[in-house]
Amino acid sequence: MPLKDRAAAGLMVLIWGLNFAVMKVGLQDVPPLLLGALRFICVAFPAVFILKRPNVPLRLFVPYGLTICFGQFAFVFSAIYVGMPTGIASLVLQCQGFISLILAAFVFGDRIRASNLVGLAIAFGGLVMLMSASVSGQGVPILGFVFILCAATSWATGNMFNKAIGRVDVLSLVAWAGLVPILPFLAASARLEGVPQIITSLTHLHLATLAAVAFLAYCASLIGYSIWGHLIASHPVWKVAPLTLLVPIVGLLTGWLLMGERLSLLQVAGSAIVLAGLIVNVFGADVLARLRQL
Repeated sequence: MPLKDRAAAGLMVLIWGLNFAVMKVGLQDVPPLLLGALRFICVAFPAVFILKRPNVPLRLFVPYGLTICFGQFAFVFSAIYVGMPTGIASLVLQCQGFISLILAAFVFGDRIRASNLVGLAIAFGGLVMLMSASVSGQGVPILGFVFILCAATSWATGNMFNKAIGRVDVLSLVAWAGLVPILPFLAASARLEGVPQIITSLTHLHLATLAAVAFLAYCASLIGYSIWGHLIASHPVWKVAPLTLLVPIVGLLTGWLLMGERLSLLQVAGSAIVLAGLIVNVFGADVLARLRQL
């Protein structure tokens, strides 16, 4: 991988890792569903006036936007809003990889390898430890856990539509797909958060909130996904996919350093086990293949 691509990959991991702490900043003044609407308004505009609409049929384009954009972030924002630590949120969200494997097996007939099942079992054990920490009152709300798992499921479901869409310009797809969740976010915000709270939030926006929305839209969405699409198109998937394992590490570190989040011993152990399961899922098959060659 050329040096410029390595630097781009590092920037992507840093942006996506910081993303969760920035969400928490934005949620200090704005409720989660309204924050989602603001994010995707900025993702879509003015980009849709500059970028050509991707040649994707509406039967794939709309569900992609509703799952990847609306479902995923409605649940992620809500999880952090109810008190889910940002570092643990960034880690548990990566379980979308396992859910994607299971869905792809049913939808596309993809083969699930033994290493995937072992990794899933390990990660599940870590999730049980983290959930037990929430039950024992160690700072991880059970509702936040449920929301993050719903977000991972939404992301994984969106991956199925993404695979069906095939190779398109990623930046164009992200920008135009940003149009899809705007009305659902606004409607859900009006229904669940209330019009008075929307008006109060919009009329009392602080500079930190505006900066958070800008980061989420332009850095995390447009820049992050553009780098990801370039790396996937330019290099073997096995070289690029493991980079996402670095995101929760950055998320845990920023949660600790920037947000003052302290993890109990049980939470640290559970997080380490989940991360180990993710690593086995990504690298397990290659390790076994090399061991057989010895």
